[in-house]
Amino acid sequence: MRHRKDHRKLSRTFQHRRALLRNLVTALFQYERIETTVAKAKEARRLAERMITFAKRGDVAARRHVARFVMKPDVIVKLFATIAPWYEERQGGYTRIIRIGRRLGDAGETAYLELVKSAEQKEQERQARIEAAEAKALAQSGEKAARRAKAKSEADESAEAPAESRPKRGAKKEKVGAGTGGGGTKQRRTQRKVGG
Repeated sequence: MRHRKDHRKLSRTFQHRRALLRNLVTALFQYERIETTVAKAKEARRLAERMITFAKRGDVAARRHVARFVMKPDVIVKLFATIAPWYEERQGGYTRIIRIGRRLGDAGETAYLELVKSAEQKEQERQARIEAAEAKALAQSGEKAARRAKAKSEADESAEAPAESRPKRGAKKEKVGAGTGGGGTKQRRTQRKVGG
């Protein structure tokens, strides 16, 4: 029985387990959604919610405490400046685990660990994705039109060129140094047999 056992050991030593959980929590704050096993997600959720609580405090001691655990400085800035204000009115429950089935290789149960967002945040992200897709499509259509115009102008220029300057199909080009004996002829090396 696991009475009074605080956490899962995840079949790792203390240093390995701590490094794993630090990486998972950092990735969660960086990408806002990660895929991992259910056991790792449950362990990472405990620590991620503690870090968000520290970030909501926002003082220097809290920033130092989070900096000892989260791996990347830019993720720490994002946590304090962006993620913590999302949860000002919320007292816990900042993350959610969504089970997505079993892995093919070892049948390990996998899940998404993600930050909980409000309906307004989801709508803003959806609008931003739509605008980005429209801008990308517009840029691609503009590039295609520019390429078509360039190809058309090149075709017009080649049609206007005089017939004498264009080489005839199948005609051989004149060699530049053929009569001088310099670069036009190939010289072969003779091989000598050494020994018997």
